[in-house]
Amino acid sequence: VLAAWQRPYLNIFKHFRVEEWKRSAKEGDVAALTDTRLKGTIYRIRGSNPASSYLQLPRAGTQSLGLTGRYLYLLFRPLPHKHFLVHLDVTTEENQVVRISFSNLFKEFKSTATWLQFPFVCGAASEGMARRGAPGAAPADVRWTCLVLDLPSILTLYLSRRYSHLRAVKLCSNLLVKNLCTSDLLFEPGVSLAEARLGDLSCRGVAPMPRELAFPVPKGKKWHDLYDYIRY
Repeated sequence: VLAAWQRPYLNIFKHFRVEEWKRSAKEGDVAALTDTRLKGTIYRIRGSNPASSYLQLPRAGTQSLGLTGRYLYLLFRPLPHKHFLVHLDVTTEENQVVRISFSNLFKEFKSTATWLQFPFVCGAASEGMARRGAPGAAPADVRWTCLVLDLPSILTLYLSRRYSHLRAVKLCSNLLVKNLCTSDLLFEPGVSLAEARLGDLSCRGVAPMPRELAFPVPKGKKWHDLYDYIRY
């Protein structure tokens, strides 16, 4: 059960005050920028190879985020014509640390007892692992993406392990990131509160995106015409 301070969702960047760099670490070319289109601060992580620049939470490898939410949301955009890499360290109920990585560097899915590597296909909107293209450098028109990872399901499906909590996150170049969040709720982008109530989505555990995690949608536009939503 989610601890009270993590309900209904936890805005990781806000909670750990990423911009102060006391509880998070950065290496290499990591910059906070104001994005006028997204109306807020974003972080740009870039470098000649993915491992050379990164943003990491928590700061020390000995610490743990201790976040127990079922879903991890990553609001990010790969930099065009580049490769990026994201590592998530999760702890199982047996206290085993498993690394879940995804990158457009990986050509195919690989797994060991402690490491799952997922190839990421930019623009494979809502089809998850679907082959809309092969993994490779992000295209020029790559969009802001809401990536949703069902962490317990991933561990159960690929390793037959039970999920305990999210231990650490390492965002490596080359990407822009707006936010990270954990929750037990499945947030559906492009759905308003009124629509959610009408469709009675809450009984299925589906909720509209909280404002601070949502991408802005200009009048007359639809969310899915502007952004990608990918669920693993």
